[in-house]
Amino acid sequence: MSAPTAIVVDDEPHLRDYLIRLLGECWPQLDVVATAGSGTQALQLVGECAPEIAFLDIKMPGMSGLELAAELPAGMEVVFVSAWDDYAVAAFEQAAVDYLLKPVEAARLQATIERLQARRRSQSLPRQRDLRALLEQFSEQPQASHLHWLRTGSRDEVALVSVDDVVYFKADQKYTSVFTATREYLLRTSISELEQQLDPARFWRVHRSLIVAVAEIQSARKDLRGRYAITLRSRRERLRSSPAYKDRFTQS
Repeated sequence: MSAPTAIVVDDEPHLRDYLIRLLGECWPQLDVVATAGSGTQALQLVGECAPEIAFLDIKMPGMSGLELAAELPAGMEVVFVSAWDDYAVAAFEQAAVDYLLKPVEAARLQATIERLQARRRSQSLPRQRDLRALLEQFSEQPQASHLHWLRTGSRDEVALVSVDDVVYFKADQKYTSVFTATREYLLRTSISELEQQLDPARFWRVHRSLIVAVAEIQSARKDLRGRYAITLRSRRERLRSSPAYKDRFTQS
């Protein structure tokens, strides 16, 4: 049996490189013949290189991973790789070989590899369900929009931070600072855009420049100007809300 070939598609170069390194460690025989940062580029490379396996990020600018998968040749195996663990996970697992959550762990990737190897041995190449039908089903349902992982950092280094570890977010011009109990990260997303993606039951906007994890609010004391000084559980600094968000702390 010839060496298996694959394409890795992710719009984040550092995450793409990380997965390729991990694949090299877990499956040395796999030949990654192409990489792409967009669905459009990937589709062209698939036509040129004809890889057997596609590792696809879900949420990419332009063509999404799901839309790309619907355009792939019928014989290709698809593994979705995403930071989103919403309702779609179960649906994707019916259509693809597997669905990996970022950050991908070696043990979890090894299970995917074993599944791919078993399918190659049995020559079970046709996908379990038609991805075009899945795409139609996916587009008809409301998508969960709550973030679970944050891609933070600079051009030279990317860190994946779980929202479970976040104490608060603070707007910093075009960027947003992310504070955990022990560290500060930089997120290339405006705080307004971030607010729309966070679970409102877990994160409160308390100022035009601040979003706080509700579970991290130990107490809030009102001053004469109607603002609240917020004491945190995991950090020493105090945050100050604006009067516009006083309803957050007003008992009904």
